[in-house]
Amino acid sequence: MTPDTPDTTDAAVGTGTAEPAQERLRRWRLVLGGEAADGTGCALSGRDAAMDGTLAALYGKGDRAQSGRERSAGLGASAPSVARWLGDIRTYFPSSVVQVMQRDAIDRLGLASLLLEPEMLEAVEADVHLVGTLLSLNKAMPETTKETARAVVRKVVEDLEKRLATRTRATLTGALDRSARISRPRHHDIDWNRTIAANLKHYLPEYRTVVPERLIGYGRASQSVKKEVVLCIDQSGSMAASVVYASVFGAVLASMRSIDTRLVVFDTAVVDLTDQLDDPVDVLFGTQLGGGTDINRALAYCQSQITRPAETVVVLISDLYEGGIRNEMLKRVAAMKASGVQFVALLALSDEGAPAYDREHAAALAALGAPAFACTPDLFPEVMAAAIEKRPIPVPDTV
Repeated sequence: MTPDTPDTTDAAVGTGTAEPAQERLRRWRLVLGGEAADGTGCALSGRDAAMDGTLAALYGKGDRAQSGRERSAGLGASAPSVARWLGDIRTYFPSSVVQVMQRDAIDRLGLASLLLEPEMLEAVEADVHLVGTLLSLNKAMPETTKETARAVVRKVVEDLEKRLATRTRATLTGALDRSARISRPRHHDIDWNRTIAANLKHYLPEYRTVVPERLIGYGRASQSVKKEVVLCIDQSGSMAASVVYASVFGAVLASMRSIDTRLVVFDTAVVDLTDQLDDPVDVLFGTQLGGGTDINRALAYCQSQITRPAETVVVLISDLYEGGIRNEMLKRVAAMKASGVQFVALLALSDEGAPAYDREHAAALAALGAPAFACTPDLFPEVMAAAIEKRPIPVPDTV
């Protein structure tokens, strides 16, 4: 393409008539901001100027003082001005970008306290990270805001349940059936693939068939409890997104009659939220994000609740920064595994990428046969299915 050839694709993003060079200047101007040092010499107007204003309010550096300190960005301190800004970014940017900008505003400008205002909560784009922020502010939240906050949290939770519940139930139902194989099944309970594989030595070529001397089948469908699952969740501040996802999965598991689910959250204290599992929003508002960490104490409580070790899966969700007694924590894990418990350690349960975690403790758990790894919500059903069937856990290649 020559400089004289119009770039209709780029032009369509702007005013519809811009030349390629002018469009490139426009984009650089939006990226660099409005200081004279940007060097573009490009002036913005209309929608572009309004979009630039919303970006500058959050990311603009403004004039630098002689000391070299940067002037703070320009959202101001009042809830109305921030509410207007939240409306503006939803006008100019897609939802995924809006969520990133909201998180940056909370982190860069200290706007968490403004989320205590009902009108602010009504203006934000709800996502998992916002839920984590609201939960961390729960104790400071005035009564006038709590109902609005619960509505925001419920919307996110319901969206997550719609995305995750069906696949989770289907995956775990299959795992539960396979884990209950019997050697004398009724005809409709026969697992034909495994039966044929186990009897290939009895193949009769003249009849082109296999004589199944040994039948392998699934256990009959039953409403009785087949497995027990204990979700042990670190509620320190860094685990906010994991707490949200774990609460949703806990509610999904609790809805399955064949699984007896227990949900325990901890910092330096331990709280059993099992009786609230019918509503993950209640679970979330029962957490206390922040504080220290005592994994050993939490595992001691979980261990005391186990009645059928060989049919129990314990899932520890923690970054493993232990504030309690390290050796006792490892001894408890070793004791649970020796008794037949399937133990899974997740450094995070979220889509946030590689987490920070205690590598020494992770290596110690791996040495006990309990690899610790970060797990995405999409992978979690497969991890649980493998644990239920006592298969090797599908640890991601990035570990």
